[in-house]
Amino acid sequence: MPSPETVILIPARYGSTRFPGKPLAPLAGAFGDEKTLIERSWRAAMAVRGVDAVLVATDDERIAAETRRFGAEVVMTSSDCANGTERCTDALSRLGFAPRVAVNLQGDAPLTPPWFVEALIAAMGPGVDVATPVLRCTPEAHARFLDDRAAGRVGGTTAVFDTRGDALYFSKEVIPFTGRRYAPGEAVPVFHHVGVYAYTPAALAAYGRWGVSELETLEGLEQLRFLANGMAIRCVEVEAHGRDFWELNNPEDVPRIEAALKAEGIA
Repeated sequence: MPSPETVILIPARYGSTRFPGKPLAPLAGAFGDEKTLIERSWRAAMAVRGVDAVLVATDDERIAAETRRFGAEVVMTSSDCANGTERCTDALSRLGFAPRVAVNLQGDAPLTPPWFVEALIAAMGPGVDVATPVLRCTPEAHARFLDDRAAGRVGGTTAVFDTRGDALYFSKEVIPFTGRRYAPGEAVPVFHHVGVYAYTPAALAAYGRWGVSELETLEGLEQLRFLANGMAIRCVEVEAHGRDFWELNNPEDVPRIEAALKAEGIA
C-alpha cells in the first residue's frame, strides 16, 4: 500500500463488558435491511472525503471475517490492546507507513456524520497532536444524558474545554453540572464528546509508551491518558445540522440508532 496522507482506523473488539459481541450486532436500516454495527461504522467512514484508506483494526477472527465479507480491509492487532487508542497504535505499527493523520473512528458510532470527521482532519494543523469533535447538546440530548445517569447507564461522554478549545476534562458524568433541565430552544452549556480522534503518529507512539493513568482507569476513558501526561487535545466544535447523533453503548441504544437510521433514510 502506498503511504497515504490520512487513514481512518476502526478499532473493534468482541468482548465489550456492557454489550458482548457489539460489533456484530445487527441494526435495521430505513427499509428494514439489517447490517452489522461494524459494517455501518465502516460505511460511515467511507463517506468521509479526503481519506486515503479505511481499515478495521481487530484481534477477533469473527469480526475480521465479517469485515472481509462486506469488502473492507482488516489489520489484525494484539489481543493485549486495552482500548481503541492502543489498538490504533498497534495497527499503525503493523502497516509499515506513517500517515500525516490517523483517525480513530470507534466502531460503535455508525451515526457519525462525515463532516464531523472532515472538520477534525482540517483541525490537525501545526501544534495540534490530538483532536476530537464536541457537539453542543440539544435540550433533548441533555435530557437523555440525565435520564441514562439516573438509570445507572453510561449514555455517553461530556467534555469541557478552555477558551483555546483545548480539553480540560472528559467525563461519563454530565459536566459541567448545571442542576437543571432545558426547555426546547434553550442553549445548553454541555458538550457531548463525539468518540472520534485524530492523531499524529508521534502522539500515538507516545501514548503507547506511557503507562495507564489513574484517571483513565477511574472514568474508563482512554483519552484521559493524554491529559494526564500533559498532551493537549484540541476540541473541535461541530454542528449536527439536524442529524441525531448517538453512540451504541448499551443494548438499550439499538432502538434509538435504528430510529435515527430510519429518519435519515440510511439503508
